[in-house]
Amino acid sequence: MAALAAASPGADEGLEEDEDELEPGLDEAEAEAEAGSGARPSGGSRGAVLTRRGITLRVLLRDGLLEPARGVLSIYYLGKKFVGDLGADGTITWQETGQVFNSPSAWATHCKRLVNPAKKSGCGWASVRYKGQKLDQYKAAWLRQHQPNAPPADESLASEGEGEDEEVPEEEEEEAAREGRAPVPEPVAAKKPEERSKKQPCKSAAEPAGTEHSAPAKRMESKARAPVRYCSLGSRDSARNPQTLVEVTSFAAINKFQPFNVAISSNVLLLLDFHSHLTRSEVVGYLGGRWDTNTQLLTVLRAFPCRTRLGDAEAAGAVEEEICQSLFLRGLSLVGWYHSHPFGPALPSLHDIDAQMDYQLKLQGSGNGFQPCLALICGPYYHGNPGVESKIAPFWVMPPPEQRPNDYGIPMDVEVAYIQDGFLTNDVLQEMTLLMDFYKGAPDLVKFQELWSQDQTYLDKLKGSLASRTPKDQSFSHVLEQIFSLLKLSG
Repeated sequence: MAALAAASPGADEGLEEDEDELEPGLDEAEAEAEAGSGARPSGGSRGAVLTRRGITLRVLLRDGLLEPARGVLSIYYLGKKFVGDLGADGTITWQETGQVFNSPSAWATHCKRLVNPAKKSGCGWASVRYKGQKLDQYKAAWLRQHQPNAPPADESLASEGEGEDEEVPEEEEEEAAREGRAPVPEPVAAKKPEERSKKQPCKSAAEPAGTEHSAPAKRMESKARAPVRYCSLGSRDSARNPQTLVEVTSFAAINKFQPFNVAISSNVLLLLDFHSHLTRSEVVGYLGGRWDTNTQLLTVLRAFPCRTRLGDAEAAGAVEEEICQSLFLRGLSLVGWYHSHPFGPALPSLHDIDAQMDYQLKLQGSGNGFQPCLALICGPYYHGNPGVESKIAPFWVMPPPEQRPNDYGIPMDVEVAYIQDGFLTNDVLQEMTLLMDFYKGAPDLVKFQELWSQDQTYLDKLKGSLASRTPKDQSFSHVLEQIFSLLKLSG
């Protein structure tokens, strides 16, 4: 991208960064231009004052090339769409958050950094579209109209440069359908308004996770899927199985530092591991915790299992509302999500990668600063695990290179510090009891008295996996034994 930055688009981009500084003096420039426009419409005063860098949204609005309206501005970047309103004063209001920006460059830079924190600038006029057409084309039209004798503008170069990290908007919906992304757990914020919870706190708290996978009966013990390396994927291919598993990449392997630190409570791992063991179908849950911007530490303190059948949107709303209230009462924030691969390895599928990329954007879309969203995958019954302990794998998705916007995001292995809790909380024990009640009698409930291996039952497997995550304080051991006894009788 360094070569691109040195080319014409980069120069234009640098000029756009100064738009806000140019704005205060524009009133005088425009007044001067208007005074001389009748005598010298083809150049003169206006051409001398309003060079290409001086043409702003206010100028285009004043001269009738643009009209203020809601939802007429858009940005497409690495598969994400942002929609904005154009104000009569030339400001842009981002519809998702209501934030107001003074220039296309400011809005484009903000949105692109949400998707790709490493993005330095936004190349606003080549990125922002007005009714589907890039703004630099309207700037070029103004120049042709008011300065017909001026050298041709280089908006085509700007468009070409920015095209590397944009996608054709008309193809967005069809592309998702062809790639089979619909069955991914759907974040609440992405649902239609009438399907969202009516209470505002839950709207914000439940955004990055969801519960809508395909039907449980279709997600039972699946055949072993051989994982592939990310470098072998190439561009998106509609013929590729969206359930293809992808090996994670370490930050060290690509000469980068992990952008945040993570610490996870052992009670979180215990509860999500228990949840994952109960059924042969995939499960989903939320992660609650805190994000410290000073230390860049994400602490995961609580797991919130979704007690609902995957795909049951009606029940999901009530469960998400309950979880939302629990987060609020405990003073926690939503920091991620988890799901299981019951009989497969704890590696993300192409579906999971797309879902995580969406959730990362949703979680930080309501604020100005970077906030990570962590994903955990649990593989409870995968025989490839080294022992009885379930593999619980944290991952995060890095956006694809800007010159390859149609590639998948890169699943990154996240280094985590595990905090051993001193005791089991009543919250965890209550959740375990509620989960048993929920899955009782279900056709995909694991039969814990049956053999998982030659010499171990499924119950032995569960006990062995939870042992390393159980606090040293044994005061709650009798409660766990009661739970295990009930599970043995459940099948």
